[in-house]
Amino acid sequence: MGSPAGKDGQAVTAAVLIIGDEILSGRTQDTNLRDIALYLGVHGVDLMEARTVSDVHEEIIAALDALRTRYDYVITTGGIGPTHDDITADAVAAAFGVELYEHPDIIAMMTARWGAEPNAARRRMARVPVGGDLVKNPVQGPPGFTIGNVFVLAGVPQIMRGMLEDVGHRLKGGAVVLSRTVRVEGSGEGVIAAPLEAVAKAHPDMSLGSYPFYGDGGYGSNLVLRGRDADELQATVTELIAALEAAGVAKVAELTI
Repeated sequence: MGSPAGKDGQAVTAAVLIIGDEILSGRTQDTNLRDIALYLGVHGVDLMEARTVSDVHEEIIAALDALRTRYDYVITTGGIGPTHDDITADAVAAAFGVELYEHPDIIAMMTARWGAEPNAARRRMARVPVGGDLVKNPVQGPPGFTIGNVFVLAGVPQIMRGMLEDVGHRLKGGAVVLSRTVRVEGSGEGVIAAPLEAVAKAHPDMSLGSYPFYGDGGYGSNLVLRGRDADELQATVTELIAALEAAGVAKVAELTI
């Protein structure tokens, strides 16, 4: 694993591992990836890869091992509930070569909530790997956990978003990525490709992407520029608009929202 780079302009990277047969079957639509990507971006962490795997012990371990050695952080969602197919905790413990144990704080939370000792199914949600720390759950149910560079969160979107709030302060983020959008109307990608490529080559530290749109309101492209240096980003926006106008693009302007 590459060590987090800190706020020195270098990228800090992350991956998301989505776990669950219900996602792969199409019965449940995943929204967690979007929310995690936006959250990481605010904290200066670049989401570089996302994988979805089924509830198969070996598959979870293989994916987790591949991701945690390649990226600074891995966030998993799903598979930490009370049923027999919720095996994420087992797989994470196996990947790190440690045992699971029932965390006394979680047992105490459950007992206080339900007024009695939790049953066997609920006790499954109290298991965390030896050496792991808890990730607070401000919504409902037991917490998630973190071990090494891996954060294990719930799959239910509302609960997952709540858990994320206890993740951000633990991330050693890089410089936050800034974003600006230049909107081109009435010109296709064939017209804007050359000036866009020229500006991109002149600014290799910037990310420039073209996202075409079509509809009753006409057609064109939203050109999204991303970078960590605010001054260079503004200069690149100005340069791109000038290059597009020089290429004959009549309707081009930076979006202010």
